[in-house]
Amino acid sequence: MMKVHVQTEHKSYDVIIEQGILNQAGSIIEKVAPASRYMLIVDEQVATHYLQTFLQTFTHTAVHVSIVPSGEQSKSFAQYEDLLNDCFNYQLDRSSVIIAFGGGVIGDLAGFVAGTYMRGISFVQVPTTLLAHDSSVGGKVAINLEKGKNMVGLFHQPELVLYDPQLLKTLPEKEWRSGFAEIVKMGFIADHDFLVWLEEEIDSLASISDEVLERMIERAIALKARIVQQDEQELGIRGILNFGHTLGHAIEAELGYGKVTHGEAVMVGMAFALKFSERYHSIDLASDRYVAWIQSLGYTVEIPTSLGVEDLISRMMKDKKARHGTLHYVLLNALGKATIEPITAEELVAELTVEKGDH
Repeated sequence: MMKVHVQTEHKSYDVIIEQGILNQAGSIIEKVAPASRYMLIVDEQVATHYLQTFLQTFTHTAVHVSIVPSGEQSKSFAQYEDLLNDCFNYQLDRSSVIIAFGGGVIGDLAGFVAGTYMRGISFVQVPTTLLAHDSSVGGKVAINLEKGKNMVGLFHQPELVLYDPQLLKTLPEKEWRSGFAEIVKMGFIADHDFLVWLEEEIDSLASISDEVLERMIERAIALKARIVQQDEQELGIRGILNFGHTLGHAIEAELGYGKVTHGEAVMVGMAFALKFSERYHSIDLASDRYVAWIQSLGYTVEIPTSLGVEDLISRMMKDKKARHGTLHYVLLNALGKATIEPITAEELVAELTVEKGDH
């Protein structure tokens, strides 16, 4: 078992990482986050494979189940309202606990329901994807607008995160690529040694050993926890966690949510930001080497040819990190060290034009 403790100004909680922990998840939740009632929010795909196993681990308290469709489209106002009505119909009160059982979409959606129902009730994260190692820690929860991802949200920290790596073994390859991108991100922005270790240990996402999997998840979560502890509300250093995300989110939105996974879009954004950083700071970050490694793992790093520079710029300028026509863009000034730089639309046009011209 591995445990990462997260301490913020308003909350402290543990992230427990253990093979097979789902088989005792209910009893752990009942001990750490006791409740008058539990409401389990789960997506259809996870429910099919794991719901009954999970429910059998609760011994004392009734668990109401709300099953939502799989996929990014569930982070909608309509689904959010349906779940609020479920909370009311299940007679949840301020001493109830919501459990998010699924990937990042479920964590975002269930966390936002928990953070707003009755002005906020407790919730627990039980992530089932590699990508959710990232989104389940740190308390950022949100739903989407039709034209913008995560534009309606808040900060609401969980009481507990239970992570069972065994659940990852049934994930399709594209979901492995999606989640691994966020792990690589932590090496780029916060720990060069971790990045080097990942490059040395992983030459295929299909053959990661259990030991390497647990170690990389634990290290990525610990690095994120260290940043979140310094800046819970994303007023400063926490912004570096958006490395690759400004362009990545724009690509997701322009292609249409679900056409490309979050992590695959972010990896395109990171490859761009890596080369942009070299030009901006006049330094060598071994971008050719790292981009080649990324591509060897099955990623595409080129900006889709169907997306125009002006459309991407317009989308990025609607980003939450934009201020008065300037983007607070995350770049690297060394491997393992990120900075947030004021970048104008004109500078981005020039960089994106160079990038698209390279392919």
